[in-house]
Amino acid sequence: MTHPPFRADHVGSFLRPERLRAAREKFFAKALPADELRAIEDACIREVVSAQERVGLKGITDGEFRRTYFHVDFLERLDGVETHYGEFVAKFRKDDGSEVGFKPPTMHVEGKIRHAKPIQGPDFDFLKSVVTKTPKVCIPAPSMLHFRGGRQAISESVYPDLESFYVDLTAAYREEIADLAARGCRYLQLDDTNLAYLCDPAIRESTRARGDDPDALTRLYCRLVNDAIRDRPKDMTISVHLCRGNFKSAWVAQGGYEPVADILLNEMKIDGFFLEYDDERSGDFAPLRFTPKGKTIVLGLMSSKHPEAEPKDAVKRRIDEASKYVPLEQCALSHQCGFSSTAHGNDLTEADEWRKLERCVAVAREVWGDA
Repeated sequence: MTHPPFRADHVGSFLRPERLRAAREKFFAKALPADELRAIEDACIREVVSAQERVGLKGITDGEFRRTYFHVDFLERLDGVETHYGEFVAKFRKDDGSEVGFKPPTMHVEGKIRHAKPIQGPDFDFLKSVVTKTPKVCIPAPSMLHFRGGRQAISESVYPDLESFYVDLTAAYREEIADLAARGCRYLQLDDTNLAYLCDPAIRESTRARGDDPDALTRLYCRLVNDAIRDRPKDMTISVHLCRGNFKSAWVAQGGYEPVADILLNEMKIDGFFLEYDDERSGDFAPLRFTPKGKTIVLGLMSSKHPEAEPKDAVKRRIDEASKYVPLEQCALSHQCGFSSTAHGNDLTEADEWRKLERCVAVAREVWGDA
């Protein structure tokens, strides 16, 4: 494909180089000035951009090197949002049966949501200045400010009516997207764990227990995306990435896409879906039968959680299986998630990361011929 999503694509985040991790630790310890941290981030981003282009990727990100979390660093820069720490422990699970305990930050809405100033704009400007391919920006989907805390995390005195919260939230997103568009951004990805979590029977049940209808939430989150992107330029590609959890190679949810597929694929007015499909937790490909014409399914058949590069033939067989439900020309290939959704990173090396991406590009070229 000459336009995104590309036949060989990726979700966005990369393992942080050690010198970047050290610099950010010094910065948060108030032992490194902000301008010196920025200079180190710039240098590391130049390197990760070159590495992406070298392995043959066409959509290029900054690796999310300026963030600690894929979502928090963006959302907490909206007026009205406060970050709380240590409120609960999330249990991420590994394939070997072990668990990784983690206290993720939670977002609370304590004031009116406003887009006071550009959030990703300056970072995009730098990325655009150092790429020779298509610069790609990844931001959290609007639902990331609702699902985890629900009604309890949104002040009833500020927003007695949740509909007014949704109106302000999507207006803030439209302003951010308009700013990015004015700077030249034409490839934007919204990251959404919640729609994939709503595929998990246990999470669907706990969602009902707190008073929310999982199907109504799916429709709501599709509407929030549609409202957020409604003023985008016609030549801006918007994709959404779904994830069942990605922290230190561990995960949270499981379950196939059947509970959300029809609503998601047909009601969300975007161009492409990055869908996690690296193991049995994601179910089979049958839900892809709902894919309408004109939308790209980026098959996340390769794993960012493990160091081994998947055998070409095995990946090709899976692509063939998927093509029974959605035309091959509407498909592309990626890893199921980023390599470092948080600054902690997954359990593999940078050498593993690039070897796996080289394999992704090689498979895409052999399948489609134009990766």
